[in-house]
Amino acid sequence: MKRKLAENFKRVQGRIEDACARVNRAPSDITLVTVTKSVGIDLIKHLVDEQVPHFGESRVQELTKRAAMVHEHLSRRPRDTSGGTMQRPTWHLIGHLQRNKVKTALPWADLIHSLDSLRLAEEISNQAGKLGRTVEVLMEINAGLEAQKHGVPVGAANHLAEQIESLPHLHLTGVMTMAPFDANVDLIHGCFSRVREVFEEMRADVIQRPDFCKLSMGMSNDFETAIECGATMVRIGTALFDGI
Repeated sequence: MKRKLAENFKRVQGRIEDACARVNRAPSDITLVTVTKSVGIDLIKHLVDEQVPHFGESRVQELTKRAAMVHEHLSRRPRDTSGGTMQRPTWHLIGHLQRNKVKTALPWADLIHSLDSLRLAEEISNQAGKLGRTVEVLMEINAGLEAQKHGVPVGAANHLAEQIESLPHLHLTGVMTMAPFDANVDLIHGCFSRVREVFEEMRADVIQRPDFCKLSMGMSNDFETAIECGATMVRIGTALFDGI
C-alpha cells in the first residue's frame, strides 16, 4: 500500500511538472492539496508522518474529526526534535460551508475555499472575532453558472470582494472554482480562463495586496488544464489514492 501510494504521488507530481513545463511555469508555484475524504485516518497519519503539508476535506464534520485526530497523533510523538520539529499540516475546507457549521469549522480550518455570500462572510468574521483570530478565505466563483453548484456569479465577484474587505476578521487571499465535471477540455479551459481573468481584475482593481495570490482550480480529472490556465493550488484526491 505504501509503495503504491508513493508511486501515485510521484506520478501526480510528474504530471504537475509536465503541465508547468508546457506553459513555462515553475512546479514550486503549485500547492498540492491532498483531498483525503476517501481514505481512513491511519493513511492520513502516515501521510502526516511523511510530511505531506496540505490536506483538504469537503465536509466540516470530517475535517474537524480528522484534524483533531492528527493533532493528537502529533502530540503523542517523542519530544526528540534533533531531526527538526514536525509541522502541523494545513487543513483546507474545500466544500460548501453552511452558516450553522462555521463555529464548528473555525477551530480547525486554516483556509476556507468556499466563501460564496456576504451572509456567510459576516458569520465567519463574527465567529472568528470571538476566537480572536482572522480567517483566511477564498471566494468561490461559479463560472459555469451551474444551478447545482455553489459560488458567486462572475459579474458579482468584485462587489462581494469589496464587502469582504470591510469585515475585520476575514482575510481574502484569492479565488476558487470548479469546472463542470463531465465537460470537454475546451469548455473546462474556458471556465478556468474566465476565472483567471476575474482573479486578475480583482487583484488590479479591488484587492491590491501582494498576498492576494491564490487561484484554487483543478481536481483529479482536470488539474493539468487548470495549471495551464494559471492555477496556483490544485485539489487532488482520486489520482493520489487510486488503487489504495
